[in-house]
Amino acid sequence: MCDYSLENVKSRPAKIGDKITTRRFNFSTIGFSAPEDRRVAVCLLPGTELSFAHEVRGARLWPWSRNVIHHHETAIFRQLNLNKSYAHHDALEFPDGEVVLLADLVKGQQATVLQLPAVAIASEAPRRAAYVLSSSESRKSLSYLFGIPAGRN
Repeated sequence: MCDYSLENVKSRPAKIGDKITTRRFNFSTIGFSAPEDRRVAVCLLPGTELSFAHEVRGARLWPWSRNVIHHHETAIFRQLNLNKSYAHHDALEFPDGEVVLLADLVKGQQATVLQLPAVAIASEAPRRAAYVLSSSESRKSLSYLFGIPAGRN
């Protein structure tokens, strides 16, 4: 999913193996950009696992503050504050449980999509099942295997 602030930006869903980069879109919000076109936002589903090329850095509030948010290089994409319409929702959860808003990251950080949530992978199953069950050969096979009369759906 892409944050509400990216709804007017061209986007596409994440794929396993994508090399995505944090980027500022619309002069205001941080999101992930596609490797093939930096103007395209890559939308992640909650539960997507990411691996960063380096430690995750956030924007500095003060010149003397350090900008490393977390010393872990892996994170799981989460969404927060879904009941608040105009709040940033996209966040990263680190292995120790710390959660950081994606909007608080520095631009230019590279990450790889390691794994999509099971929901995204399972979403293809109904389409595949419908295709398989649409052929008469499949119905015959099912009737043979499970003792279902061939005329039933």
